[in-house]
Amino acid sequence: MIRRGLLVLFLLFSAVPSFAVNPDEVMADPALEMRARALSAQLRCMVCQNQSIDDSNAELAKDLRVLVRERIKGGDSDEAVIDYVVSRYGEFVLLNPRFETKTLLLWGTPLVLLLAGATAMAIAARRRTGRATGKALSDEEKARLAKLLAEPRATSDR
Repeated sequence: MIRRGLLVLFLLFSAVPSFAVNPDEVMADPALEMRARALSAQLRCMVCQNQSIDDSNAELAKDLRVLVRERIKGGDSDEAVIDYVVSRYGEFVLLNPRFETKTLLLWGTPLVLLLAGATAMAIAARRRTGRATGKALSDEEKARLAKLLAEPRATSDR
């Protein structure tokens, strides 16, 4: 009884990847199907936005999967298929945006932030060590300090 319960819990909580590609979408040629799956994994579902069209069950994702397969059957290269989909839906449809002039800010911001953080840390470390190492006391200051240390402290125990 306990084993059966554990088995049910295991099956409920085990992460099994499921793909949304329907059997009627699968191409007869395995090589072309692999190309279609690879391309589908690169394209964002415009409804779900955090899933590829290969993983999404949305109607738009299904339409895009069919479109990708039709373009492949038509003899388009992988880049031509991607370019066609991007021309219809924009750069946002790509899960991994291209490195272009218009996406330079997107790709460059993490590097700029990393450099700014490293610079800020270096400046803070330099200031901290600069404060710790002060200039030496003059002879007059040393004499005054010795006099202050030699004087008996006044107590307030009265």
